[in-house]
Amino acid sequence: MPRPASWWSRVADAVRAYWLIAALWIRASMAYPLSFWTMTVGGVLITFLDFVAIWLMFSHLDTYGGFTLREIALLYGVTSLAFRVADMLVGSVEKIGQKVRSGDLDAMMTKPVPVLVQLCADRFELRRLGQIAQGLAVFAWAAPIVEWNPQRLLVLVVALVSGVVIYFCVFVTFSTIQFWTTDASEFANAFTYGGNTIMQYPMTIFPREVVRSLTYLLPLAFVNWYPCLFLLGLTDPYGASDWFRFASPLAALAMVGLTTLVWRQGLRRYRSTGS
Repeated sequence: MPRPASWWSRVADAVRAYWLIAALWIRASMAYPLSFWTMTVGGVLITFLDFVAIWLMFSHLDTYGGFTLREIALLYGVTSLAFRVADMLVGSVEKIGQKVRSGDLDAMMTKPVPVLVQLCADRFELRRLGQIAQGLAVFAWAAPIVEWNPQRLLVLVVALVSGVVIYFCVFVTFSTIQFWTTDASEFANAFTYGGNTIMQYPMTIFPREVVRSLTYLLPLAFVNWYPCLFLLGLTDPYGASDWFRFASPLAALAMVGLTTLVWRQGLRRYRSTGS
């Protein structure tokens, strides 16, 4: 009797299946190179306007919430990189409601590939690399204000990886609500795209209750706020413990556990539309 596959082999199989599906969509998009590059450049310009708005604000201010333009650019760059990578890899999961209404989810459930993998890889958009490049450019502009050393570099890398995982979980968790409502994509967007927008600014401009919510309920503050305080050599103005600056992996693990629970409950709740 064959031994059941280990969790690691299941993860490896899921990743392999994801990239096979994504590769199909990449080849399809590259069949029209002019359209691909037009959309890529357009995405860069549109996302660049986000930072232009912040830059224009500083034409009348020296600091905002006690932070300079470059310090805010650091916050912006870290959250944008994490969010845009997660958006490119799993953003399509927001279309769960469409798949439920069209009956496409029924077909997905008959295939030997996890449903979540199929949803995340569906219509993979390589052109979103342009948006990642925009976040990287802003981060590169802000990076010289940090006195870099091996410890700070390690904290940055861990924060970025953890940030991608946290945003991945936010995408999946709030999109899963559509198993119950069948149409709540805008509700999910409020926490995914809206969450990224909030994290582009220093937490000092928000009430203490908001900061606590972004720490203990929806831990987006661990994507960039606490790690960037360490990178900048600052203490938390709200008095949070110094170890919070290194706790991004713990927040990511907690979100993975919650997301796994919500996803499994949503999948059990699913009833075919008969379409």
